[in-house]
Parts: sequence; C-alpha cells; structure tokens
Amino acid sequence: MYLKAHRRNKDGKAHVYYSLSESVRLSRTRVVQRTVLHLGELNTTQQESWQRTIAVIEEDGREQQLRLFTDREGQVPEADDVVEVRLSSLAVRRPRVFGSCWVGCKLWEALGLRAFWEQALGEDRGAVSWAKVLELLVINRLCAPRSELSIHEKWFGQTAMDFLLDCDAQVAEKDRLYRCLDRVLPHKAALEKHLAGRWRDLFGVRVDVLLYDLTSTYFEGEAEGVEQARRGYSRDHRPDCRQVVLALVVTPEGFPLAYEVFAGNRQDSTTLEAIMEAMESKYGRAQRVWVFDRGVVSEANLARLRACGGRYLVGTPRSHLRTHERRLLSGEWSQVTDAVQVQLIPEGGETYVLARSTTRAQKERAMRVRRVRGLMRDLIRLRKAVRHGGVAPAVLRHRLGRLHERHPQAWRYVLINDGGSGLRWRWDRAKLQAAAVRDGAYLLRTNLTETDPAVLWRQYTQLTEVEAAFRALKSDLAIRPIWHWTTERIEAHLLVAFLSYCLWVCLKQQLRAGAPALTPWQCLDQFQRILFVEVWFHLRDGRALCLPRITQPDPTQALLLDQLGWRLPEQPPPRIYAQQVPDVWPT
Repeated sequence: MYLKAHRRNKDGKAHVYYSLSESVRLSRTRVVQRTVLHLGELNTTQQESWQRTIAVIEEDGREQQLRLFTDREGQVPEADDVVEVRLSSLAVRRPRVFGSCWVGCKLWEALGLRAFWEQALGEDRGAVSWAKVLELLVINRLCAPRSELSIHEKWFGQTAMDFLLDCDAQVAEKDRLYRCLDRVLPHKAALEKHLAGRWRDLFGVRVDVLLYDLTSTYFEGEAEGVEQARRGYSRDHRPDCRQVVLALVVTPEGFPLAYEVFAGNRQDSTTLEAIMEAMESKYGRAQRVWVFDRGVVSEANLARLRACGGRYLVGTPRSHLRTHERRLLSGEWSQVTDAVQVQLIPEGGETYVLARSTTRAQKERAMRVRRVRGLMRDLIRLRKAVRHGGVAPAVLRHRLGRLHERHPQAWRYVLINDGGSGLRWRWDRAKLQAAAVRDGAYLLRTNLTETDPAVLWRQYTQLTEVEAAFRALKSDLAIRPIWHWTTERIEAHLLVAFLSYCLWVCLKQQLRAGAPALTPWQCLDQFQRILFVEVWFHLRDGRALCLPRITQPDPTQALLLDQLGWRLPEQPPPRIYAQQVPDVWPT
C-alpha cells in the first residue's frame, strides 16, 4: 500500500491530489493498482482556526516514495504551515460506517426536522442538544435498528455519527438516550402538522383521500405497568404476548400523516371516530374520501361519515358476498386488468363494487385444499385408532373437539357421524361448491358518485400503501418487539419509529424519480459501504498528523449518487497533534 500523487493544471494553477493505493496481482504476469482511499487535495492553505495544519505534502522524487514534500525540487520550504511526514509510519485506523448515516442525516434535513426539533426542544438544552439525541435515535432506527443500550455500547462507536452531528460521545450516553424519549411525546401533534406541510411542499401531496388501517405490535415481558398492553387479536401471530394496536393514516402515495396508539384489545371498528377527530383538528373538516378495510367497517361508522359529509370506499365482510352471489355467475363485468374483473351494483344511495381476481382465486383454492387435506389426514388417523378399540366415546368426542380447534376453517365443510361402531364422515359438497364460486371475489361499498368501476377498484387497492408501511415498520425498522416498561416511553418508541418511516418513505419517493429499481433498503445497503477512516502519519518534528477521510465511492455508488443528484460532503480538514498518539502506534 502506498501514496500516489495526481497532478492537474486548472486556471493556470497546479493542483496535486493524493490517494491511498495498493497493488493487486491478478495473475502471474498482471498487476494492477487499485485506489483504496481518496485523500483529496492537500496543498491549500487552511483557516487559522485549524492551528498550523498542513498545507502541502509532495514527493521527493524517488521511486520508493520514502517521503513526500511540499515543493517540486525536493527541499522543504521554511513556512509555518508546511510539515514533513514519515511515509513509513502510515496507519489507517477506525473504519466506521458513514454512507447510510449520511443519507439519514440528509433526509432529516430535507424534511426540516432538524429545525423543527431544535425549536421544539431548544428550551430544555443540556450538555448536548436534545434534537441531536433524537436525530441519533431516528437514524439508528432507519439504518440498523437497535435498542438504546446497544446504541450506547456498540453502534455509535461503529459509525461516523459524531462527525455528522458535530458532537462527541456524550450524545450517545445511555441515560441521555432514555431521557430524550421522555421529552418528545408532547410535540406529536405539531410534528404531524409539520410533516403534512413538508409532504405538500416537497411532493405536492394532498390530504383529500385518506387511507386508514391498523396493525398490532407486541411486548416481550409482562408489561404489567402499561395500561394499554392487552391481549387481543395479534397480527404478529403472538397471542401469548400483550400488545398495543397501532392505527396509521397515509396518503394514496404512501406518505404518513398521523398515527394513534390504542389498547391491545381494542376492536378496529371502534377506532375510526378518534382518528376522524384527530384529522379534523389538524386539517379542518372537509369532504375527504376515507378508504379502509372491512375490519373497520360498521354501520355506525358509515353513518357517522355520511353525517359529517364524508365519503368512503370500504371493504365489506366476506359474508356479504352471499347476498350478491348470483352476480358472480352473471352481470356485466369490466376487465380492469388481465386478472381482475369488476362490476357495479347500485343499491339505495350507495354502490357496491363486486371484484373478481383469478390470481386470488387460485390462491384461495390452494389454501382451502391444503386445509381440507390436513383435516382429512387427521380424521383418517383418528378413525384407525377407533377401529382398533383404543378410543372410548368420551375420548373420541374430546379428540374431535381438538380437531375442530386445529382446523376451524376446514371444519365447516365436514359432517361428522361418530355414532355406531366407528367414526364416519362426509363432505358437504354444497358448501364446497359455494366456496369455489366465491374464490377470488370480494365486495366493496361506497357512496362516491364515480361510475367507472376501474377507478373505484384502483382507488381501493391503494390500501396496499398502508400494508407496505406496516411491513417496513415491522421488518426493516424493527418496531417489534417492544421492550420498554412505561406508557410514555412506549409511545415515544413508536414516535421514533414513525419518524424513521418518514425518512424511509422520503427516500423511497426520491428513488422513484432517480433509481426506481432500488428499494430504500438496497439504497442504504449500497451507501453503508462508504466508510469514514483516519489516516495517520508521524511528522519529522515529533508530532502526529491525522487525515479524517471519507472513502471514495465505487462505480455503483457514484452512479447512484449521480441519479439522486447528491454529492458527498467535503473531506474534513486534517488535524495535527503536539505529540505522538499511543493508541495509533502501539509500542
């Protein structure tokens, strides 16, 4: 590994750039030089505040590159801002993650969150700005979700967040991270209003169509001191754990507008009124279009929307398909896509939208066949046990009850006769045929005046944006499980996750314009490989020189930066220490 000088004449002035390179042998006869680190131009006079940092480093002309000098003749000029380094003392230390954290800081600034939190938390300043502590928490949740303790012990030291936040390790003190959570929750309403304004200014987002859905996230531990921690229907398939219900409102483009936290046993249909009041308090009463799934639908909710002049496009319970089952075999269908057909059914002051998907029908048919076959295997196994006389009648009824519990969805299609000398059953073919007719079909309900079934269907399918938000929150941003023990910190944890998702969706929107083939996770993974390192030298006069440097992006990263219209920050200035640093060159 060696230093390499690159000379360039620009505007009549000579410039010298340096890079750290290494020789890579590709074969017995071929050796190439690969640039490991771009050191930039080191021949400009620095500011006085840098306190006698180097101005120029130049080679002495010899091929072995024993020394680098600042002049062209091999003599060191007499000047206060010129130093001579010992090349043999070259040391590269502290490689830390830079690129992904820099992307998070850039998105944080683009959404105006730095200024917002500086104003919101500025009156309660400590040794470190609480706004910087919160920024650290959110960017960790975006790049590498960890607990507050892990941020303090491991993650902060492995990243260049000290350079990006312009502060020392005090920002990642354990108690400071936890106390920051206690300060952010009162500003939730103002934050949501601020974000809605940023979505409008940056991307032209409107709030006349709102997508609403709910999910749950569970706790590890008893969570006994948390009032909202209850056992209920778990979307995470963890009925053994207490949970809270998270309600989210997003725009059709996927931009989050608001969220609310409810008790874990709260029914979905009882949450709409609170969400409507929250949206009206922030954005005023207007005739917005609400789109939500059948879990939120109730006659009381729809009546409430009609009473306030609201409009809706909602799913309906699957049992409502029976009312319009004959339409599945007839009616005028409109081909929306290659796999989806839709037809409108006017009824009173509303319109029902009947949709049928061939791909969804294949999936539902395969799921039903798998469930029925599983039940049939267990019934055959039980019948063999009965024939061998090893099952008493009371035990038989108990085991049938266990099979009913194990196969609830397939049990509706079987008729059991456990009387007589053995176990007998038959399949209810009428129910199986009716289920086959309903495969892939679902019913929507609306009071909109739109007459094009394709428009209504596409508007409803925008609910996938809410589902994508929940997937990102749970998988990429690791919102689950929750480890906090107090209500305030649990809600603050969810607020941090909400903020990190705002950064996530902002990056996703920018990728759509510049690099649509990439997901936010892939983008962060690419930039995570850009590191922040320290290049150290002994100086001939006994001092030590440190060059903090951002590694040069590879061609893929450079192309991505160009497509997004981003530029990495300028290389930080070098630093000179009055004496040797023992941690760099251990004795």
